[in-house]
Amino acid sequence: MRYRTLVAATAAAALATLTFSTSAQANHSWGNYHWARTANPFTVKLGDNLSSGWKSYLSAASTDWSKSTVLDTTVVAGQSSARRCPATSGRVEVCNNTYGNNGWLGIASISVSGSHITSGTVKLNDSYFNTATYNTPAWKQLVTCQEVGHTFGLDHQDEVFDNPNLGTCMDYTNDPSTNTRPNQHDYDQLATIYAHLDSTSTVDQSAAVPQVGTEQSSWGTRVEHTTGADLYVKDLGHGNKVITHVIWAR
Repeated sequence: MRYRTLVAATAAAALATLTFSTSAQANHSWGNYHWARTANPFTVKLGDNLSSGWKSYLSAASTDWSKSTVLDTTVVAGQSSARRCPATSGRVEVCNNTYGNNGWLGIASISVSGSHITSGTVKLNDSYFNTATYNTPAWKQLVTCQEVGHTFGLDHQDEVFDNPNLGTCMDYTNDPSTNTRPNQHDYDQLATIYAHLDSTSTVDQSAAVPQVGTEQSSWGTRVEHTTGADLYVKDLGHGNKVITHVIWAR
């Protein structure tokens, strides 16, 4: 789900301005979406709304992403119902639940105002993670790491499942065994995304934020489709959107 231009206000415009690639990317930022902040490194709070079996995966993802030179993460008590997992302004809420056999394995949503991220959510669907295919440490770590990475403004490095693994959780794969952590390219991309500073901050700020649910009908318009994943945009007008990455169970 590769962006080279901003998602436009309508699905038709979005489709016209997006360009895609199925090979490893020299640039894998998600548009130019980023948290506004006045200094680096800054800290993103990851709200833990997880059951006990998931907590170690969020902890590992937090540790790995905090190796970035421009951002840190800290796991804090969650503020959401794990079932609905509503967004909280200025932070990321991470939830798991048996959301149903609705096709999706994990979703990451960001609320944006212009190019600035104002909140994020990660939802992990135990209806599939409880099955033999996905109930493995490798799959759980990859999806947790990848969905959290999206909430910082990262896209995928490669979107072809059958390509050799790149050694990063930001890579589509049929075999997650060596794709459970960020790699140096991810850290370099974060340094590029956050090279400039902003005059204001959207990190850890209190404000009303829009919400999307776990149902496909709440995600807005699908603007990108690849094998195993989709991208949706819910346009709220005046530069405000909720953008949702979806990984479908295969």
